[in-house]
Amino acid sequence: MNSSLHVVLGAGPAGTTLARALVTRGHRVRVVDRSAVEAPAGAELRRADLTDPEQALRATEGASVLYHCVNVSYHLQVEVMPRIARSVVRAASHHGARLVVLDTLYPYGEADGEAITESTPWAATSRKGRMRADLDSFYLRRHEAGDAWVALGRSADFFGPGVVNSTLGGAFFPGALTDEPVLALGDTSLPHSYSFVPDVAAGLATLGEAREEDGGRVWHLPAVPAVTTDEVHREVGRLVGRPLRVHRLEEARPYGPFDETFMAEYAEMFYQHLLPQNMVSTAFEQRFEAHPTPLLEALESTLDWYSTQLSQAAGERAPS
Repeated sequence: MNSSLHVVLGAGPAGTTLARALVTRGHRVRVVDRSAVEAPAGAELRRADLTDPEQALRATEGASVLYHCVNVSYHLQVEVMPRIARSVVRAASHHGARLVVLDTLYPYGEADGEAITESTPWAATSRKGRMRADLDSFYLRRHEAGDAWVALGRSADFFGPGVVNSTLGGAFFPGALTDEPVLALGDTSLPHSYSFVPDVAAGLATLGEAREEDGGRVWHLPAVPAVTTDEVHREVGRLVGRPLRVHRLEEARPYGPFDETFMAEYAEMFYQHLLPQNMVSTAFEQRFEAHPTPLLEALESTLDWYSTQLSQAAGERAPS
C-alpha cells in the first residue's frame, strides 16, 4: 500500500465512492465527516466540523492529498460553503497537501449550453452560482500564490449507486422499477449532462495523482456527451421493460424528497432544466486517457443498486 495519506472530506455519495476508489488504487485513506457512522472498507474515519479551522487541521493531520467533497443543506450553502473553503485551504497549506475540489457547473450560469468547456465564461447571476464562482477564484488564487496545489474537478448532475438527492435519484429510479411516476424537471427534450458518480470519483482520484503542471486549473470530469432527458427516460424504460410514467415539474415546486425549503432555494437554479446543457470533458479524457462509463451501462448499474435497496427495504418491512 502507498504510504501517502489521501483524506476525503465529506461522506456523501461522491466522497464515499471516491474513498473506495482510492483504497482500490492502494492508497491509505481517511474519511472526514461531521456525522458519518462508518467509513468504507479499508479507510479510517474521523469526525470533524470542517467549518472550524482547528478541527479541520486536526482531522487532516498527515495528509498528502485532500479531496473536498463536502456539501451542506441547500439553504445553507451560501453561508457555510465559504467557511469550509477557508478551513480546507488553510489545512492543505499547513500540511503541504494537495487540494482537489469537487465542483459544479454553477459558475457558468446561463452560458452557452451547446458545448460547455473549461474555457466557457463564468456568467453566473444566481446567489449560489456567484458563490461557487467566487470560491473557485479563491482556490485558484491560493494556487497561484503558492499556498497550496489546487485542482478543480467539475461535474454535472450526479446519478449512480448511492445517489438519492438528485434529479436522477430517489425520485426517479424507484418509480421506474415499481411503475410509479418518476420525476422530471423542465424541458426534457433538451440535451442535459449527467455525471455517473463512479466516473466522478475516478476523475478526482486521478487529479490527486496528477503531475504538478496539471494543477491550478478547472477540469471537467469525464461524462458522456449530453443526450435529452427524454432519451434517458426511454433507455431506462427499455431496461425495466415498460415506458415510464413521468411527472413533469415546469417550475420548482415541492415533490417527493424535495421539500418546500429545498425547492425555494433551487428555484434560482431551475434555468438548468430550461436550457441545453452539454458539459464537454474532452480535455480531461485526452490528458489522462480516461473515458466515461457508457450511458446504458451506467443506468443498468444504477437500477441494480436501487433494486437491491428496494428489496432490502421490503425485507425489513415483512412480518417476522
